[in-house]
Amino acid sequence: MEIILYLSVALVAIAFLVLVIYLAKTLKSLQGTLSSVSSTLIGLEKQLDGVTKETTELLQKTNALADDIQEKSQNLTSVITAVKDVGTTVNKFNGTLKNLTQSFDVQVEENKEKISQIVQWGNVFLELKDKWTAKKQEKNQGSAEEIRRVRSR
Repeated sequence: MEIILYLSVALVAIAFLVLVIYLAKTLKSLQGTLSSVSSTLIGLEKQLDGVTKETTELLQKTNALADDIQEKSQNLTSVITAVKDVGTTVNKFNGTLKNLTQSFDVQVEENKEKISQIVQWGNVFLELKDKWTAKKQEKNQGSAEEIRRVRSR
């Protein structure tokens, strides 16, 4: 019976040894898997750092762009206000010009007869001038003919 006891203990020891060997292989395989996972996580951490840096740069550029757009929007607002003021000025000028034209039309209508008389006197004056010029030319031609006659003698 003792032998059975020794054999049982030896069998238990062998079974424990086989269990320990398989457990060691499993743990070694698990260690390889965990090493692979660890290296993958290190790579992911590096990539995440790169993405974080790029995201930070992109956010800074976006903020700078938003500030630039805000500044340009304010400048554009002042330009729009200036253009609006120019439009208002042009409208006022047009209104003033219209009033002046209407006033001029009214004065022309009121002074139509006087203007007609001035035009008639102007025509008379031009006719007198033309006649005076024609007489002067006749006189000059006559003088030129006398000078020719005197020279030809």
